Parts: sequence; structure tokens; C-alpha cells
Amino acid sequence: MSNVTERSIFEQFGFWRTAPHQIGRADAAETHVVVGCGTSYNIAMSLASGLNLAGVPAIAVPGGEWLRRPDAFLPRGTHAQVLALSRSGETTETVQAAQASRRAGHAVTAITCAPAGSLAAAADRVLFAPTHAEEGIVMTASASLMLLLGLRYAGFIVEAAVTASAEALLAAADAALPAPLAGRTHFVLLGSGPLYGIAQEGALKLQEMSLSFAHAYHALEFRHGPMSLVDERTLVVLLYHPEAVAEEAVLAGELSAKGARVIGIGGPGDLSWELAGEAPLRGLAALPALQLLGERVAQRNGIDSAAPRHLSRVVRLALPKNKTERDSEK
Repeated sequence: MSNVTERSIFEQFGFWRTAPHQIGRADAAETHVVVGCGTSYNIAMSLASGLNLAGVPAIAVPGGEWLRRPDAFLPRGTHAQVLALSRSGETTETVQAAQASRRAGHAVTAITCAPAGSLAAAADRVLFAPTHAEEGIVMTASASLMLLLGLRYAGFIVEAAVTASAEALLAAADAALPAPLAGRTHFVLLGSGPLYGIAQEGALKLQEMSLSFAHAYHALEFRHGPMSLVDERTLVVLLYHPEAVAEEAVLAGELSAKGARVIGIGGPGDLSWELAGEAPLRGLAALPALQLLGERVAQRNGIDSAAPRHLSRVVRLALPKNKTERDSEK
């Protein structure tokens, strides 16, 4: 395999198989706020949707927003269970958001690949799974593992069949790529419900790994303006929601007619890859294939995804103290 990014994508399933199963269940009586930054926020969006589907009220909020403006997302005085996601456990905004949450009286659960980091120290409990030792700046195996832990926390049964489905989809993508990428420089990822956060993560992978123009939308929102950008340079990846295959297939046909090449994951397209199961588990199974898509475009563009431009493995910031922290010192 060409580099450490590719190895971490293909070798992640052993880590899935050994990730903890018995991690407790979310309390449906508590509102959950799922926070993270970058990839972790995309995973948080998918996880919050999954929690709601499991009967647990949840919202996803970027770490910096929850740190600075919690009242914009949850009425003041509402008690919440905060799920804080960070691979390294050292992401400044997420760590400070967890610390501020505890000061505000919220319980904090960390979902991380670093059991002894700053986030773990700021949490009431830690859900931990080790990630691939060679994983570099770009999050691959760790993203999948944090989503897997979160889904189990939400009450979803992530069985061996889900891992097998993810492996089969990755193999299908490996066999098909890079042929569908020829001539395509504009990338669109579409997904609904818990698949929307996964679509956002696929777009982020293309941006940071291959420096490509990529964006994501809720599938049926794409007709409302963004459709104007579609032409013969567009590649669309449509993550089919199991409850909306027929109507999303109509959208796929419209996109093809406008010049786009459509990869349908779990439904029709110019190229179709099989994927079954309920939507939250489809999102988990699709992640490795989307990671490989970013890697293959990076290789086509002559970019080393192990050293993405302007990025570092951990984002550490010197943030000013917020109002809550200042008030606590008076």
C-alpha cells in the first residue's frame, strides 16, 4: 500500500472488532449534546441523529460554539449529558467545552482514542478505543471507532455483519476507483438523517486529503440552489437512506442527466455499490470507502495525504477565557 493513510484505512477493521461492546446505554430521560471539532463534529452530527432515532434527545454542536455560546443551542438551566469527541483528547475547544460543561453542572462523557489525555481528565467517564498506530494527521480509523462507540452507547447493535459490510464496500470501492474519477474535479456528497454527517465527513476528507472542491448536502436539498453547479466535471456520491431509495433514485437520474457521474451507495447510480441495514449503521459502514475516495483523488492529484497542507494532527489554541471562567474567579 502506498502510504500510512492507505494502511490505516484498510487495516482499521481489526480495531473495530476489538472495540468495547459493554459501554452502558444513553439515558433517554437526558438531553444529549454531542460536541467535537472537524471530523469529530461530523461524527457528532451522525451520532446525534442516531441518538434521536434511538429515542434519546440529542443535538450536535461544534466544540467552540458550545464553549462560547451554549445558550444558543440549549435553554439556560437545562441539564444535559455532554458527549465530547476527540481522537487525541487534546483538541483545545473540545477540552475547554468539556471543562465548561462540568462547571455548568452537565455530566460529561468523553469518546476518544486517548484514555489519559486532557479530555479524559475533564470527563466524568471515558469511552475509549485504540486506533491504528500509524494513523497520521488525517483521521481515518479513529473516526470510525468513535462513531462505533457512540452508536453502541446509543443502543445500536454493531455486530460482525456491519464490519463485514464495511469491508465489502471498501473492496468494491478499491476495485472501481480511480476510473470514475476521470475528468471530475467538483465533488458532491449527499446524505440524509444520520447519513448527512457522514456525507460532510466524506467532503472533508476530499478537501483535506486531495485539496479538492467538495461539499455536502442533505440529499433532497441539493435541488434548491446547489444543482446549478452540476456539470461534466461533477462527481456525486449519494448515500442512500433506506427509507428514501425511490425518491433519491429520481434525484440521481436528474444529476446524471445534467452531466454528473453518480456513485450510488445503497442505491442506483452510474456506478452502484451495495450497502444494506438501518441508516446509522450504513453511515459507519460507508466511512472507510469515503476515506479511500479521498485518498485516491489525492493520489491522482499528486498529493501526499500523510502531510496535508496547513494542517496538524492536534489543533491546540491559546483561547481567551470565556465569561463563565472569568465569573468563577471573582
